Amino acid sequence: MTSLQHAIDRQTQHALACGALHPIETAHTFIDDGGVRFAVRVAANLARKEAAGLTPRTQPPRDPFLPYEREMFVADLSPTHVALLNKFNVLPHHLLIVTRAFVAQETLLDAADFAALVLALREIDGLGFYNGGAVAGASQAHKHLQLVPLPLEGGGAGTQARAPIEALFGGARAAANATLELPALPFRHAFARLDLGDASAPLEPAANAAHEVYRALLGAAGVPAVATNGATNGSMSGAVQQGAPYNLLVTRRWMLVVPRSAERVEGISINSLGFAGSFFVRDAAQLEALAQVRPMTALARVSVAR
Repeated sequence: MTSLQHAIDRQTQHALACGALHPIETAHTFIDDGGVRFAVRVAANLARKEAAGLTPRTQPPRDPFLPYEREMFVADLSPTHVALLNKFNVLPHHLLIVTRAFVAQETLLDAADFAALVLALREIDGLGFYNGGAVAGASQAHKHLQLVPLPLEGGGAGTQARAPIEALFGGARAAANATLELPALPFRHAFARLDLGDASAPLEPAANAAHEVYRALLGAAGVPAVATNGATNGSMSGAVQQGAPYNLLVTRRWMLVVPRSAERVEGISINSLGFAGSFFVRDAAQLEALAQVRPMTALARVSVAR
């Protein structure tokens, strides 16, 4: 069986060669704030992505995943999920974990979503994330998780801080799956250490355990589950919607949930990657605005007060 990393490498080369993949060129810099070396990427040219997103107002938004573009296809992860390349990627080898059938992005993640995510994370030491709704930075209505390789810029290869925000995790001593707060984060959140096991361990128990941690973190962070179609608040069956926007970050080693109150600060859109310590800005003016506001303050302004 072809490894997921090999499939990503092969498909990336193919999609670049045929012109289907459009990486967004960036320059990157760093802003130190609150004990974190935040990585900031500045777009060099957004023209292609913006041109591709222009549609007449009289037409409904098109679902880019139904059908998905064949040049973006990486692998079948499960009967319910496929892995696709991010067509307009800022970070290299940016993977999308997408439901085969349409499910709304505001639907809570279920055991099948976590099975696909854990399968991918066991092969790729990366950062999985989920933008729960437009206020949390989601740009597509079709349910999809995302995965980028670690380390992120600012994390430092070969160091414990493989994502910049991990510089604040050193004092968080707890057993795996236990919910806690990190004193250094100035906004509401819930955090847990995690152990997904290796590829030789059965997938289903690890996915189910991660799913249970996720539901516990949502509750601790104040993100309610809203029952629909006969489901109950504590049930894992039926369509359960989020009661508030949130960001989810998952690695092999930890999980973090952050409830959201706004999508932008000073015109800068912030998604889950911001809470990992990685920002994307459109131009030099936004970079200057972020430097003035300070990254940690920006995160606090788009999240919920503790």
